[in-house]
Amino acid sequence: MAAGSDPVSSTASALGSETGPIARMSLHDAVVNRLRDMIIEGELPPGSRIHETQMGQRLGVSRTPLREAIKFLASEGLVELIPTRGAVVRQFHAKDIKDMLLVLKTLESLAGRIACERATDGQIAHIRSLHDQMLAYYRERRRMEYYKLNQNIHSAIVALSDNEPLAYTHGMLQGRLKRVRFVGHEGEENWAKAIVEHEEMIAALEARDAERLSNIIELHLSAAWERVKAFL
Repeated sequence: MAAGSDPVSSTASALGSETGPIARMSLHDAVVNRLRDMIIEGELPPGSRIHETQMGQRLGVSRTPLREAIKFLASEGLVELIPTRGAVVRQFHAKDIKDMLLVLKTLESLAGRIACERATDGQIAHIRSLHDQMLAYYRERRRMEYYKLNQNIHSAIVALSDNEPLAYTHGMLQGRLKRVRFVGHEGEENWAKAIVEHEEMIAALEARDAERLSNIIELHLSAAWERVKAFL
């Protein structure tokens, strides 16, 4: 449908951001994505309240789609709905984050082993193409685009395990750690180290070296904790 041909597309277009056009998204997706980005980038810091009236005016949407978006983010674990206070950006303590990263590391390590056995050559080639695009974003210093594709690669490797409980639990934890993982790439040195680790992950996957891939994933997510704890 052409842009401007219906009110939903027009409103969604008004919510465009630096990460690219969102006119083809539903209004719900557009609002969810904008709020999620604001949380990830720290524009809405942990513990801050999301004022419906102010946020609705800022995004140019009514309360109904805004409330639905907030409920969705609450289901992801990024927002808490607190009686008398309303919607508040969730704040995790250091132990919470360390514990979640430990479980995430275990899940991704297992998924990587299974992926080396089950993935088709085409599926692995697709992950390589995502990785190459991520490198292009890194060279261009397009941090948000890089970060989102980075997370998609982790999810894609997990998806290759073809294990629904594993993928569900991983998705829940990854959603809650979005802001933390974004912060983990602060600074050129941290970002460069993360790139090297991803290069090694993709090479191990292409070689179908389950042991190597599992070890690299564990190293990568252990390093993620070391990178983020200084910012907590």
